[in-house]
Amino acid sequence: MSRASDQLVVLDGGLSNALEERGQDLSDALWSARLLRDGPGEIAAVHRAYFEAGAMVATTASYQASVVGFERAGVERPEAERLIASSVRIAREVRDEFPGRLVAASVGPYGAMLADGSEYRGRYGVSATVLRDFHGPRLELLASAGPDLLAVETIPDTDEAEVLVELLAELDLPAWFSYSVEGDHTRAGQPLTDAFAIPAIPQVIAVGINCCKPTDVLPAVRTAVEVTGKPAVAYPNRGESWDPVARTWIGDGTGPIDFAHSWLTAGATYIGGCCRVGPTDIRKLSSLVA
Repeated sequence: MSRASDQLVVLDGGLSNALEERGQDLSDALWSARLLRDGPGEIAAVHRAYFEAGAMVATTASYQASVVGFERAGVERPEAERLIASSVRIAREVRDEFPGRLVAASVGPYGAMLADGSEYRGRYGVSATVLRDFHGPRLELLASAGPDLLAVETIPDTDEAEVLVELLAELDLPAWFSYSVEGDHTRAGQPLTDAFAIPAIPQVIAVGINCCKPTDVLPAVRTAVEVTGKPAVAYPNRGESWDPVARTWIGDGTGPIDFAHSWLTAGATYIGGCCRVGPTDIRKLSSLVA
């Protein structure tokens, strides 16, 4: 993938909801990462479903995958590292069935490992050193597995963003960088004008938002383009809210198709969906882009 692109790219949708629709139980702390160990074929089937729906990018099942998280589940470190890297291998094997498609290695926030909804709040109360020690080895594992790019996603605050951007600058691999937002602020409450200025390094080819309400996307895309001059990435959820106690989504929502045209007009180049957006939504989105 080039480091800058004017070509519209349709991303995939949510992995967890697609796995749950296939009958998978994702109620434990490992979430979809559990299936890297227990059901890699299920992950491959979801990647294939999104490619068949028209997605140009498969996002790996590594969002909530970490050595710490696997060790807490009784997996020894060498096996945990192998499982994290396998997320890229699984997606690459499916990608090879669809010429021209790409694999983005998902890099979720520190809060995802905590499995308590912290990725929707940020400000974890840990030092930059702790964040660097958590993200650095995982980034190296994912990069060494050979993805086409990294998807640094659902970042809730600028503290974590600054650490991640420093680490990305050490890698020779393109990445998109997306925040989880609410209105015109990060989930932790920082202005998006400040947040979008942080990933201003050559490795970051697109900046934007994900796992937010669809109605929050348009102003955020406009701000991202204005601040960075880079293509924007946008893949919201369906507008529902995550209940970390019940571990379920609550409220009503709608897919990206109702809003996508305005995002494209505003400068979004990479568009797709996050939680609760499935292959049917991506098929509609792909048809719209086409």
